[in-house]
Amino acid sequence: MENRVEQLRKELGMSQEALAKALKVSRQTISSIETGRYAPSLELAFAISDFFGKRIEEIFIHERSGRDAKI
Repeated sequence: MENRVEQLRKELGMSQEALAKALKVSRQTISSIETGRYAPSLELAFAISDFFGKRIEEIFIHERSGRDAKI
């Protein structure tokens, strides 16, 4: 899943470690989210959204597949 976590974190001048500490997750979790290797749980997505003061849709970009678009 594409996201803007790295961009928003860097805009605040934060390290991955600092963001991880603020969200009570590991630095590896932040790294994996930023690179798209890991999609956060809904609870963590809301925590990230709250931390940055943005709507989830402004941070996480869900691209629908052709099949999803027909639903």
